[in-house]
Amino acid sequence: MLKVEDLHSGYGLSEVLFGVSLEVGAGEVVTLIGRNGMGKTTTIRTIMGLLPTRKGEVSFGGARLSGLPPYRVARVGLGLVPEGRQVFSMLNVEENLVATAANRQKRADAWTLSDVYRTFPRLGERRRQFANTLSGGEQQMLAIGRALMTNPALLILDEATEGLAPLIREEIWACLAGLKDAGQSILVIDKNLGALVQLADRHYVLEKGKVVWSGTSDALRDDWDAVEERIGV
Repeated sequence: MLKVEDLHSGYGLSEVLFGVSLEVGAGEVVTLIGRNGMGKTTTIRTIMGLLPTRKGEVSFGGARLSGLPPYRVARVGLGLVPEGRQVFSMLNVEENLVATAANRQKRADAWTLSDVYRTFPRLGERRRQFANTLSGGEQQMLAIGRALMTNPALLILDEATEGLAPLIREEIWACLAGLKDAGQSILVIDKNLGALVQLADRHYVLEKGKVVWSGTSDALRDDWDAVEERIGV
């Protein structure tokens, strides 16, 4: 599905990515992990068209994404849960969920409001509440629900559980496990290595804008100390 080859990108005169390559196959859960400032969010922003590709190529389902504006990337089937949630603060929960809802892939099992509320019951309880009055965990649930309502072929989560209470984290991980069981392709950034190794099929470790380790969850378990050293504070 998603193929990133020799990706170079950055901000202004500063280059952040130096030849990042990764792939996400159909039905796979893949992680992008590393310390802060190593290029994870820059990679996601470049994939989504929010930053220009300076060199290399991003493709999805064989179609080239590099150079497309973000709305065109989203229409191809990429759904982003951005770092910092970025919900529409002055819309209520239900308005957030329906504002960008679409089924461009013509899925027979398209996500509905009822599906989202069943996945995250507290969103149903707060459906008429303005998004800026929700807790951080509830806003993250809302951001995930909003992305799911676009029925993405690939769901991308940037810092899936950062700053959330343990019980909320468990709820998010349970949601992602359920999505994986349903065949949803997912690319996820997070720092919780223990949860990621249980969830994901493969992993990429970024360091100073380059992939310095990649492998399956079994390979990660075998090389745990080396990987943990690369992503630790």
